[in-house]
Amino acid sequence: MSLIPDITELLARARADLRMGVPVVLMDDTGFGVLAASAETISPQRLADLRGLCGDPVVTITGRRAETLKARAYDGDLARILIPEDADIGWVQAVADPSDDLSSPMKGPLMTKRQGNAHLHRIAIALAKSARLLPAAIVVQVEDGRTFAASHGLTCIDHTRAAPHLAGRSALHEVVAARLPMEVSEAGRLHVFRPEDGGEEHYAVEIGRPDRDKPVLARLHSACFTGDLMGSLKCDCGPQLRGALAQMGSEGAGVLLYLNQEGRGIGLANKMRAYFLQDQGFDTVEANHRLGFEDDERDFRLGSDILKSLGFNSVRLLTNNPAKIAMMERTGIAVTERVPLKVGETAHNRAYLATKAAKSGHLL
Repeated sequence: MSLIPDITELLARARADLRMGVPVVLMDDTGFGVLAASAETISPQRLADLRGLCGDPVVTITGRRAETLKARAYDGDLARILIPEDADIGWVQAVADPSDDLSSPMKGPLMTKRQGNAHLHRIAIALAKSARLLPAAIVVQVEDGRTFAASHGLTCIDHTRAAPHLAGRSALHEVVAARLPMEVSEAGRLHVFRPEDGGEEHYAVEIGRPDRDKPVLARLHSACFTGDLMGSLKCDCGPQLRGALAQMGSEGAGVLLYLNQEGRGIGLANKMRAYFLQDQGFDTVEANHRLGFEDDERDFRLGSDILKSLGFNSVRLLTNNPAKIAMMERTGIAVTERVPLKVGETAHNRAYLATKAAKSGHLL
């Protein structure tokens, strides 16, 4: 029956559940099942309920976060930390959130699990990341997961069906396009693209009438609330956005792709957590690692998908980031020219820009 949610819809429901502090059930083909909840949003009562089940709950964190906590990541990319009997919600959240690592170092050693399969724990981390939560989950085994989910009204996710969706990217579809006169050009047009997975929408700002048969001046710009809207001096995003639009307006044609991948794909809340860590002396990459994220969690392939949808197959790319050029070439968009975009350096972001150059390869 078509009324039954498919895996894409179930994953969207699971993300919403985790953000609300509601656990979800994850299952594999063998019938093995676990109950997973976000370490960030779980309530004390739900934590007590999870600990009252038959299994031994663990806090699952990424290998990056495990490095900070000096916990053994026997599973390589993640660690399953056993929860002590006397641990409370504060202990769990301190494992997940590095905000107080320096002021209140955790007493160890942290005991990590090494037996058993961690494949469902990886799904839990991937779901937390895609929900823009801290990448940490409380996971406990449950008997007959499907029955448990049905009897408690919980979302049940099948590992085999979910894994490809979480590893890939959702198809984008244009919802609407309309004329948008702007300061840089009265001949502007905004296209809104919506993913099938219920995630954030992405936008294409078209300046003039770019020739689809020639390389278009293009910019892949990741959303930056603090820089684009608030004029933050900690990054160069706002000046890059305005500089790219101004150059397109001056040339009379171009496409700016505004991708909702705030904070290098970790979301605004986690980005502000990274800012807090930067104030403690860590650089932008170190801050992401302490939170449990990689250097950059964005998926630039979204930009390639949108360009192809709009009929473009070659670009003059406004960027200082070689990774964007490599992605375009891999996904079938020819980059005929890299157009530098060196603007917005301030005393506040000079160290940030130096880190981007040294650790992320930006051409500054």
